[in-house]
Amino acid sequence: METELKLSLSAPELPRLLTHPMLATSADTQRLLNTYFDTPDLALQQRRIAVRERLAGDQWLLTVKTAGHSQSGLSRRQEWEAPTTPRALQFDTLVDDAELATELLAMRPRLKALFCTDFERQRWVIAHAGAQIEVALDQGRIHVPGTDLREPLLELELELLSGPEDALMALADVLRQTPQGPVTLVPSDSSKAQRGMALWSRSR
Repeated sequence: METELKLSLSAPELPRLLTHPMLATSADTQRLLNTYFDTPDLALQQRRIAVRERLAGDQWLLTVKTAGHSQSGLSRRQEWEAPTTPRALQFDTLVDDAELATELLAMRPRLKALFCTDFERQRWVIAHAGAQIEVALDQGRIHVPGTDLREPLLELELELLSGPEDALMALADVLRQTPQGPVTLVPSDSSKAQRGMALWSRSR
C-alpha cells in the first residue's frame, strides 16, 4: 500500500524551494524513463489501473498500480513493483492478487505502449513529526511517442515510509516556508498516468 502526497509547483519557485534547510543535504539523483501500457479499448483505464515499465539506471522495473483513493493530493493505493525484462509483462510473478493477475495476463497480448514520462528525480529521506518520509522532486516531461505531443513535468511527491499519515501534510507546510520566502505547493490529485492518458487522448 502506497501513501503519498503529490504537490505541484511552478518552475520560477523551484530555486526558492531548494534553499529550504530540510533539502540542504545532498539528494540522490536518478533519471527515470517510463512507458505506460493499455489495450486499444483502454481496458486498464476503465479499471483505473496503471501498468508501467521503468528504466532506472541499468535496471528495468515493472509496476502495477490501482487507482485507490485520492483527495487533496493525498493518495492511498495498492502498488506492486519488481525487476523485469523489457516487454515481458510478468504479471503472474508480480501481482499477489490472483484475480487481478489473471485479468492482466489475459490482457497482455493486447497491451501496447501509449505514452512515456522522462524525468530526473532528486530524492531525500526526511524524519519529521514521528515519520520517515521520502521527498521526491521530479523534473522532466510527458510525451506521446511518434507525435509532437508533450508537456513539462514538475512535481514534488512526499511518500510515507513509516509513521503517522498526517506527517505528510505537516511536512508540506514546513517546506512551504523557505529562508527566501514562501513557496506555493498545491496538492494535486492528477497522477502522471492520468496526465499521460489525457495527453495521449489528444493524439487520437
